[in-house]
Amino acid sequence: MTKLDCFYKRLFDVFSSCVGLFVFFPFILLAWIIASIETRSNGFFIQKRIGKHGKFIHVFKIKTMYNSTITRSSITADVTKSITKSGLFLRKYKIDELPQLLNVLMGQMSFVGPRPDVSGYADVLVGPDRVILDVRPGITGPASLKYKNEEELLSKMSDAKKYNDEVIWPDKVTINTKYINEYSFLKDLSYIYKTVVK
Repeated sequence: MTKLDCFYKRLFDVFSSCVGLFVFFPFILLAWIIASIETRSNGFFIQKRIGKHGKFIHVFKIKTMYNSTITRSSITADVTKSITKSGLFLRKYKIDELPQLLNVLMGQMSFVGPRPDVSGYADVLVGPDRVILDVRPGITGPASLKYKNEEELLSKMSDAKKYNDEVIWPDKVTINTKYINEYSFLKDLSYIYKTVVK
């Protein structure tokens, strides 16, 4: 990606996130109210993830799971019993991720890019693969589209973490490095379109 690419990408992110927050604010507010009532807590959920240059960012989401004292793995998908009734709907249509428009506006994320991951993955990449840390993580992207049913896929594995670490994660790295090295604004628009359509 060139400096000009980064400039236009950021310009698009700022404009689109402002429009998105204006348009979707009622949906975010309604989802937050429902999540707050159902979980009997703050309907917003904040996740600590790895951002650009390996720095930690706090990603905003609508809470879709009941509060629990159990520490859940960030990889395994054995969380079905903890998902709220509204959470099933919010997750299916990705409404729980709408608050990330604020992350985009703040410059922590982009509309398109590698998904922000937990510590121990992108931040420990070496060599050419570290190019992933040169860009802002995204709400969607080519890897996100390919693995849009990742939780369902992992739930079928006897060892979800092993399958993620040995199959899914390396494939995501390949996809994301190719996305960055062959960056195109038109491709970004196509990924956004595919995300909305799907």
